[in-house]
Amino acid sequence: MYEAGLLEAAAPARHPENCPALVLNADYTPLSYYPLSLWPWQTAIKAVFLDKVDIIASYDEQVHSPSLDMQIPSVIALKQYVKPSEYPAFTRFNLFLRDKFQCVYCGSGDNLTFDHVIPRRLGGGTSWENVAAACLPCNLKKGGRTPQQAHMQLHSKPIRPTSWQLQHIGRAFPPNHLHETWRDWLYWDVELEQ
Repeated sequence: MYEAGLLEAAAPARHPENCPALVLNADYTPLSYYPLSLWPWQTAIKAVFLDKVDIIASYDEQVHSPSLDMQIPSVIALKQYVKPSEYPAFTRFNLFLRDKFQCVYCGSGDNLTFDHVIPRRLGGGTSWENVAAACLPCNLKKGGRTPQQAHMQLHSKPIRPTSWQLQHIGRAFPPNHLHETWRDWLYWDVELEQ
């Protein structure tokens, strides 16, 4: 039987800390694309032993305990469906993702900050509908004015995105490392090569 204190990693080519598991919902879609739903190997193995997930694919690397040798899961699927939240949290990261990591005024992806479209001093609130990604030069140029007063045009109007919209945008920004066993699950709606 699995005991957390007795499980230790073998000496594989890949360190276990570099073996996260991609977590799929019960419908076999990722819980999240951005950030990618990943669990550390320890959490994935614990979930296997608690019978909360099915192992879909594994790494070549193994972990060992006195009574068990087990390959580290690379893709796992929850046994019970988790309903995603309809709307994402209002965070700086999600705001930048909504605006595709580009300034809404000039399109630059450098030195991003955020801008209150209607300045707070003019009654503008801090909300999805009034805050947008802006590069530092455009933010300084606009200052405490509205875009019209600063003679600047918004390329896209700030909206409150749904979680689905952010997930869709996030697919265009894959993480630096994708294990080969993850690809079929992350791009399930991409046309297959013939």
